[in-house]
Amino acid sequence: MTTAAVFGSTGAVGSQILATLLAMDAFSSVKTISRRAPNTQSPKLQALLEGDISKWGGMISSLSPRPSFVFNAVGTTRATAGGIQNQWEIDHDSCIENAKAAKEAGVKTYVYISSAGTRGLFSRYVPYSKMKIGVEDAIKELNFEHAIILRPGMIIGRETSKAPLLEYLVGNLNKLGQGIQDQIGQDQTMIGRAAVAAARMAGEGKAPSQYWVMEMADIVKFGRDEWKG
Repeated sequence: MTTAAVFGSTGAVGSQILATLLAMDAFSSVKTISRRAPNTQSPKLQALLEGDISKWGGMISSLSPRPSFVFNAVGTTRATAGGIQNQWEIDHDSCIENAKAAKEAGVKTYVYISSAGTRGLFSRYVPYSKMKIGVEDAIKELNFEHAIILRPGMIIGRETSKAPLLEYLVGNLNKLGQGIQDQIGQDQTMIGRAAVAAARMAGEGKAPSQYWVMEMADIVKFGRDEWKG
């Protein structure tokens, strides 16, 4: 029995990861831990609700059966969180604690949704990039059997846009050429599928490395061009 756990399952990418896992026979049980219930139902799904995000990591060891795969798609904005300090606690501190707890619980494959551009020239001076870098580095140091980091560009196809005009413009770049759009933004479904495809490859011993970073081109490849559900 292959079990996966998803954190951030009510967000744009997390909801797509969840939907993809539930649709695949390879995963017989899927757990979610979130503040509110995911917008989907399935006999395979066990949704746990916890309003205190700092407790999420500690709940991994209580899941039964214990997950072999953990997907972390947690992410917020400064405005939604109510300031940079609150955002740091959610996007950085809680994500690192989640990864540590997953390692202690014996999780074999850990998948984290990061962001493109986190290793750019001035990234270490940008708070958002510093958060993502900190989490990525912590995951690498934990030495999972497999750790997979996805770095998508702008997420398009959201039901509720975070930057409506910009997402609209990027979402229509495929009219100029799909390759142009692929270099800037990826559809949320594509990102979710790429995350699951990579995890499945890791579980089958086919991952290219123990610590696998998927840039935008990889996400397009595994989430759309070569996707096999």
